[in-house]
Amino acid sequence: MSSTEKPRIGDYRRHLLVCTGTRCTQDGAAQVLFDSLGEKFKAAGLNEGALRVKRSRVSCFAACKGGPILCVQPDGTWYHGVTPDNMDRIIGQHLVGGQVVADLVFHQGPGVIDGE
Repeated sequence: MSSTEKPRIGDYRRHLLVCTGTRCTQDGAAQVLFDSLGEKFKAAGLNEGALRVKRSRVSCFAACKGGPILCVQPDGTWYHGVTPDNMDRIIGQHLVGGQVVADLVFHQGPGVIDGE
């Protein structure tokens, strides 16, 4: 038995992974998008309670030049070319409404969206 304590992650409904690596967006657009999420999540009610969404920066998804790239877990939905305007669509339609924004998806994993 390992003496290492199992890590603990706080309660949240979804986890948004945002690639801020320079291979996807050389102009820093992904970092700007990530930095805007706190206010956007707060306005949509995603910063606390049952719909809380955790957000994390990652350095590379190896999906070069398709960025900003983000992945919604546990849904397994990968979005590409995310702008501030279509981030608002992703927040309202997917993170709040439970419906994938199909025209922005470049990969859909085995996750399930239950249409809350």
